[in-house]
Amino acid sequence: MSELVQTINSSLLRLVAQAVEFLPSFILAIAILIITRYAVRPIRAITQTATDKVVKSPSLRSLILQIAYVTTWIAGILLACVIAFPDLGLGDIIGLLGLGSVAIGFAFQDIFKNFLAGVLLLLNEPFRLNDQIVVNDYEGTVEQINIRSIEIRTYQGERVVIPNATVFTSSIRVLTDRPYRRTDLAIGLDYNTPLPRAVQVLLMALTDVEGVLSNPSAEVDVVSFGDSSIDFVVRYWTLPQKLHVRQTQTRVMMALKEACDQANFSIPYPIRSVYLFDQQFNDSVPTASSTTPN
Repeated sequence: MSELVQTINSSLLRLVAQAVEFLPSFILAIAILIITRYAVRPIRAITQTATDKVVKSPSLRSLILQIAYVTTWIAGILLACVIAFPDLGLGDIIGLLGLGSVAIGFAFQDIFKNFLAGVLLLLNEPFRLNDQIVVNDYEGTVEQINIRSIEIRTYQGERVVIPNATVFTSSIRVLTDRPYRRTDLAIGLDYNTPLPRAVQVLLMALTDVEGVLSNPSAEVDVVSFGDSSIDFVVRYWTLPQKLHVRQTQTRVMMALKEACDQANFSIPYPIRSVYLFDQQFNDSVPTASSTTPN
């Protein structure tokens, strides 16, 4: 019995000694993680200052900042692991990461897919920050381009977070890629309207409208003979942002209506002709004849 007690005591003493020996390394590892947490901000600030002077693209600057953030944390965690476990060298850690890469790849394939798509989006720059885009059923202003997702703000004020893989594999309409954008506005006039004068009046109505650009110049096309009107399309250019397009369209519609009223041009309602048919006067309908038996 005494030998068992001595064995237990020796084991406990050995565990306490190992714990005391391990405690400074453990405390130092925790300190390194805390230092890493507070070191991220100045490193990001220094990186941002350097990239602002060298890199012109906002998207590429965002990518470099995010890479600096992730790299700082990886370096801090690896250093903490090496200090906390002295027998575990850096080569052993890299070997363990290599052995677990297959399992991690299967478990986090969506995360890696979004990460790679985010890096490609930031490098290729199909759109930039503050661009207005359409992705699938979502339309709005790009607020953030992260490594995992992008964030857009819809015109109704809603925030939409879309995974980078979805954005990378979808068709994207970039509405603000150019400094101007065209709007096609349809209008129909009465068949008695003289066409050359109508084109001139509609063009003149656009000259004083706020928001309509003079270069490229506006156009008016006669496009079709409708059921109750001759159809025109007024094509004009504005700034590409949705706010300018929407407000300018309202002013253009008001100006066109006023110009048509002053020129005595009629914008007709849809007209449908109805013909009444009296079957009593239709000779083509055979009459029934009756026969009497002999």
